[in-house]
Amino acid sequence: MTSINASEQHTVTIDDVITTVVMARVTDFFGFFVYAIASALIFPRVFFPFLDPIPGTLLSFAIFSLAFLARPLGSIIARALQVKIGRPGKVMLALMVLGTSTVAIGLIPTYEKIGIAAPILLAVLRFIQGVGLGGSWDGITLQLKTAAPADRTGLYGVIPQLGGPIGFCVAAALFYVLTGFLTEAELFSYGWRFAFFAVMAVNVVSLFARLRLMTTNFGGEDPALLKSSPMGELFSAEWRTIILTAALPICSYALMHMMTVFPISYTLLFTDNPISTIILWQLLGGSIAIIAVIISGILADKYSTRHVLWFTCALVPVLGLSINTLESAPEIYILLGFVILGLSYGQSSSILPNRFAPKYRYSGAAVATNFSWILGAAFAPFIALLLAWSFGLWAASLYLLSGAIVTVCALYLLEKRLKAK
Repeated sequence: MTSINASEQHTVTIDDVITTVVMARVTDFFGFFVYAIASALIFPRVFFPFLDPIPGTLLSFAIFSLAFLARPLGSIIARALQVKIGRPGKVMLALMVLGTSTVAIGLIPTYEKIGIAAPILLAVLRFIQGVGLGGSWDGITLQLKTAAPADRTGLYGVIPQLGGPIGFCVAAALFYVLTGFLTEAELFSYGWRFAFFAVMAVNVVSLFARLRLMTTNFGGEDPALLKSSPMGELFSAEWRTIILTAALPICSYALMHMMTVFPISYTLLFTDNPISTIILWQLLGGSIAIIAVIISGILADKYSTRHVLWFTCALVPVLGLSINTLESAPEIYILLGFVILGLSYGQSSSILPNRFAPKYRYSGAAVATNFSWILGAAFAPFIALLLAWSFGLWAASLYLLSGAIVTVCALYLLEKRLKAK
């Protein structure tokens, strides 16, 4: 068997690259959504039984945010490591940290067994997950857009984004099976742990998929575009671009959590709807989002990425008006939301790199992405649930609207800057 290392470059076809990229992103998001769903469905009862259900869920969501806050630290550590062990070595180490911490979460004893040490361990391991996530930045979107034909950059740019809805569908399907075939006692005592062990298995797939991509040459790739820039120079030259591009995907990231995590928590805490029904609707919505992601790429090539994002932001107020259906007809809010999410998320990352000068694209896109996740996703479940608890569902819709407003403002200011040049 021939070994693959960073010094041996092999040429592959673009079809091979697309397959590898999708595999890597699906496994990443599978782990991401396993934790997200568990933070609403499992952790409040397993780690915070000493609190009432709503405060327990809010505390679970607060710990959920730690991974996003840790991502910049992971990126800083990874930058230093990349100089010494290269990009493949950095990503391999980051994914090992991510996979190990994820499995460790599945092994944490419950609060009933070790007391307050249980939620403390959960918080520590969640932070370590974020360090791994931040270090695993690989510039996949940038590579594909570089290799894409001039008239297909939008379609090629959505390929990594397919990992989001596909990964969610796999995670949701797993929890649908667990909630359907296990008793409540079995689910909360040991059943949920299998989901985190499964993440480790697919994390190994992600590791080899990424290493294969980073040690291949598929043509049209400029190695200079995949090198880190000095941080001081990057912020000095591109700080305005970093701020604006960090704001661009906020609507999409807020939508992601308002469609995946929030409906589960709200259903459990405020309605009598069976949670299995909600997850089933989400599975259907996630499947539709996969198609919507592909459509967003087609529309971006025909019109532009900016026009697609303008359009999806205009649809967010309509989604906000439908949020009250979560109580009586949740399929309306869920299916409409996943369509908008697919259209928005399909272009949320591909628009980032092109805003930076070529020598800053790799590092600039990484920094902007980390800030975007913090601003748009880290606190979305916490804020939405707190607003719904305090004022009602209509208040939670304001969070969605605020994300759309931020994205619209960022689009406007970026277009204004482009015209001024």
